[in-house]
Amino acid sequence: MATTESGYAAGVRVGLGVGVPTFVLGVTFGAFAHSLGWGILAPVVCSLVVFSGSAQFALATSLAGGGGIGLAVGAAAMVSARFLPMGVAAARDLKGGRLRRALEGQAIVDASWAAAHKGSGKYDREKMISATLIQAPAWVGGTLLGALTAPSAEIIHRFGLDVVFPAFFLLLLIDELRQSVQARWVAGMAAALAAGLTLVVPVGLAIIGSGGAALIGLKAVNDR
Repeated sequence: MATTESGYAAGVRVGLGVGVPTFVLGVTFGAFAHSLGWGILAPVVCSLVVFSGSAQFALATSLAGGGGIGLAVGAAAMVSARFLPMGVAAARDLKGGRLRRALEGQAIVDASWAAAHKGSGKYDREKMISATLIQAPAWVGGTLLGALTAPSAEIIHRFGLDVVFPAFFLLLLIDELRQSVQARWVAGMAAALAAGLTLVVPVGLAIIGSGGAALIGLKAVNDR
């Protein structure tokens, strides 16, 4: 993925590239939710409102495991807590008053946020927004297709549909590590935090805690 390009057009190109794994993961979520008895409308509404694969899978998995709605929503909220440090990092590059900045902040999703990083704690607002605008219909459309066709878990695993998105994020990480020494330090701190926290808290909380490395990296940039 070219990280040196900027602007809305660059974001569209990023969004089109990300759209394929986004669509595939959406199909997986739609099929999974349908298998839990959600029907067709509920998974689509969930994708429209939540628009976060990790949070939606956490929600669905918690409900499937017999947890109540409170536990399921709590699990989704904990997984989504990573957006707090991500939002802090990108906030100063958003424009307008509080309402406009809040609306633009909805574009802070994993792939768009990573692709929009320009280095030194700066983010390409236009690139992030347009990349997310491409991903959104891919995610919702994939969810709809998955709920309608309901492919079996065997098909999903056989064709590797459940690992497409994690593999994509691995490529994003590799690309980022090549660009910056600071990124390598932050990634190392995040891995160390996650490994240490798994000894005392559940994996989901450990992943959230590892996001603190992003704030450490941001502070280092501001202190320069």
